[in-house]
Formats: sequence, structure tokens, C-alpha cells
Amino acid sequence: MSQVLRLGRGSCSQRMAVLEAVARAWGVPSRVRGLVVDGAFWYPRFPRLRRLVPAQVVLAWPEFHLDGLSEADHAGAPWLAVSELFAGAGEPRGRAGGGFTNAGPETLFEALSRTSVDWDRGTACPASDGSCEPSAYLLTDLGHFDSRDELFARHGQTLCGPARFLAEPVLGRRAAGL
Repeated sequence: MSQVLRLGRGSCSQRMAVLEAVARAWGVPSRVRGLVVDGAFWYPRFPRLRRLVPAQVVLAWPEFHLDGLSEADHAGAPWLAVSELFAGAGEPRGRAGGGFTNAGPETLFEALSRTSVDWDRGTACPASDGSCEPSAYLLTDLGHFDSRDELFARHGQTLCGPARFLAEPVLGRRAAGL
């Protein structure tokens, strides 16, 4: 995490890990939902690296425990998924600015500030409006884990260390939103 902060950039997963660490430092408990996502989900983002994308990717999707969170507003209360952090109460799931397209320079992490990223909806990418609901690429829901370390210890990292080192300049090329 210190390298992500020092460089001012990192992959979506690295930046979400920083967000979890900040939340925990402020006394907000966090956990992750382990998701196994079809590697084809990342093909539009990395068309030239398609052959290097694993067939399945283990993704740690953060959730935060918020006291007073109403089940009427959030089905997962008292846990709030990272995709709901920027939503106002009663706001529609596809907020202003359109949905996530999974194309161009915008990453999942960056998209969270302007739109919902829903792993449970069941709609394929791309939708008629150009947005992308990644749930069509969800292969397995591994459940909840107290930390991303616990998830990866049990189910492994998708990319080995050398591959992560080689991929970091591509996956973490943007500095936006730390």
C-alpha cells in the first residue's frame, strides 16, 4: 500500500486495499466479498494483452460496516459495498454520468465515484446504453472474508508475483482518485 501512495497510482484492487486500510484506521470495520470473475470481463480494457488475462480472476470487493445503516435503504445492512459508498439515499443504481463501460481509461475504482458497479444484476455487457453490468461475468461468489489476505490465502492470487510485477505498469497506469 505504501508504494501505491508513494506512486500515486495502482490497480483497482490496490486502491481498494488502501481504502479498506483508511477505513480501518478510522475505526470502520471492513471485509471483502470474494468473487471469481470470467477473465473475458477485462478483454475490452486490455485488448492487446488479452492472451495474458487469466481465464478466471479472484476479486476482493470491499464492504464497510456502518452503524445505523437501514435495511430499508441497503439490503446488506449493516454492511455497505464499496459500489454504494458514493450513492445518496434513494438514488437510483445507475447514477448520473452513465454506467460503467469497461472501455477506455476508466477503471472499476474510478467508476465507483459516478456510477454503481453491480455484481448481482445479471445483465450482460455491453448494455444498449453502452454501460456494463459486470454480473454477467460473475462465475462464483466465494462469500465474505474478514480481509483480502484471508480471501487470497484460501483461494490464491490470480496472478503470480512476477506476472503482477510485469502487469503493474499497465494495471496501475493512472493516478486518478487516490
